[in-house]
Amino acid sequence: MRSINISNDKKRDAIVGWEGVPAKSRIKYVLKDGYLKRNIKMLKGTIEVSEDELIEKYEDLLELGGAIIKEDPEVDIEKAGKIIGRTKRLYLNNDNKIAYRVNLVEVIKNPDGTERERRALLKAQSNILKDIPLQWTGKRFPKEAALKKFVFSKKYQIKHVNGLTYDFLYEMAKSLHETNMLMFVGGGKKGTDPIVLSLGGVPYRGFLEGRIREDKYCLILHLTNLELKGVME
Repeated sequence: MRSINISNDKKRDAIVGWEGVPAKSRIKYVLKDGYLKRNIKMLKGTIEVSEDELIEKYEDLLELGGAIIKEDPEVDIEKAGKIIGRTKRLYLNNDNKIAYRVNLVEVIKNPDGTERERRALLKAQSNILKDIPLQWTGKRFPKEAALKKFVFSKKYQIKHVNGLTYDFLYEMAKSLHETNMLMFVGGGKKGTDPIVLSLGGVPYRGFLEGRIREDKYCLILHLTNLELKGVME
């Protein structure tokens, strides 16, 4: 369980835990023989039989087409279809050789898809465990309005790590549960900065949802980086 520094409505902060809790389906898919299905990775092809290599080898597309009909040069019989295990991503240069030094760039495009700007890719720093906690901004959103305005792509459960942080988080969840609202939270002193979970991660806007049942609570951090807007007439 990872840690996060977050403040409440009284501007008091605490380091608590957070983790994703994926919902497990009760439905199991099995094969005809009754065995559970499993996902596997299979090798489709190698560089030697890739499109670029074949075009360079045969030069003429008509000649390549004839070879495909007669000889199937696009298929490596010895390797295609093999089951592979864990893999690592490698970057290749124009000669299909491993590139050991890679400069990542950010490409900004116009609405019509043309390139407008190209600049060095800057990796955003994580801000969930800094001296300045994620701020409880006081800006509340009705749940229905938030669902119609934002696309929530991630959610994490905020958890206590001891008795003191239990009381701290329970009161936050209770406040949100009783008003049936989502609370906007953000980074920086004013809470206006986006939330970045890890180095180079995607910046998100965060909303807290609270639920309680007797002495139990559930505090959920919903994250979004996409806002829905009406169609301009």
